[in-house]
Amino acid sequence: MITLDEFTIQQLRNYPQATGELSGLLRGIGLAAKMVSKQVNMAAIADIIGEQGETNVQGEAVQKLDALANQTFIKVLRNSIYCAGVVSEENDDIIVFDDAKNNHSKYVVLMDPLDGSGNIDASMPIGTIFSVYRRVSPLGSPCTMEDFLQKGDNQFAAGYVLYGSSTIFVYGTKRHSVNGFTLDNSLGEFYLSHPKMTIPAAGKTFSFDYKYYHCVDEPVRKFLDACNYSDNGKDGRFSCRNAGCMVADMHRIFLHGGIFLYPARKDKPYGKLRLMYECNPMAFLTELCGGNATDGMQRIMDIAPDHIHERSPVFIGSKKIMEELTLQHLI
Repeated sequence: MITLDEFTIQQLRNYPQATGELSGLLRGIGLAAKMVSKQVNMAAIADIIGEQGETNVQGEAVQKLDALANQTFIKVLRNSIYCAGVVSEENDDIIVFDDAKNNHSKYVVLMDPLDGSGNIDASMPIGTIFSVYRRVSPLGSPCTMEDFLQKGDNQFAAGYVLYGSSTIFVYGTKRHSVNGFTLDNSLGEFYLSHPKMTIPAAGKTFSFDYKYYHCVDEPVRKFLDACNYSDNGKDGRFSCRNAGCMVADMHRIFLHGGIFLYPARKDKPYGKLRLMYECNPMAFLTELCGGNATDGMQRIMDIAPDHIHERSPVFIGSKKIMEELTLQHLI
């Protein structure tokens, strides 16, 4: 049994020239995930279920647990000395950790601290998504907006945490494969449980909210119809699985294959999910695992962002299903 700390240290030894900053940053994210996991498990007892009474920059009602998770990750990352600044779904602008130590940090983090907030009251799966970039501004100075507004292809690492039947921390870096760690609550340690994750080239599930079926473009509807019906017109080719949480749906796809669709629709022509801290990190992990990710017109990680809270359509998952979607329906 290998812990998250042991694993990151072992990987560090493979690169004698490495400074250890990225490993330290990932361990800090792991610590924050443990703290949030405890908050999630105690939410009903600690009276942290329900709305905070505020609205975030996305125009969404902020849940109490949203605010707590956001505060937890920001505090841990600030104190870790391995992060120069943060972008969060819950904050309008970038958060700069302007102090002597953090100004010398090489990395910035973008995150959705609590994905799937609508699941909180029902005790259904929720998650955290994060993306790590190497900053482009000079070390020793405060980080700037340019450090965050980079293409997804520039990501140095990315990952997610699933708070479900168990708490699972998954991350990947440009140099390594994607690996998953399951939290042992009795010891407070993440242990390696899903080494060298790969997405099956095909799968039997797709994730889509059918509430919006008549709001999406006809090519997407045709693809959805093809998912639901086989050549004999009776048996569905795939099963629809929609947890209302991107982390939960994507974790299933990483393990068993399939496709996740959140296309543009009439009322949201630019999509709903955020490019920088939802689509990009999941696309990064998916490609590392052998899958593909597109906005319907181009590779997700080739998009040059204009805003930290920019939105994008996303189609992401197993290679063969993505090829079918791209070649037959969207191009």
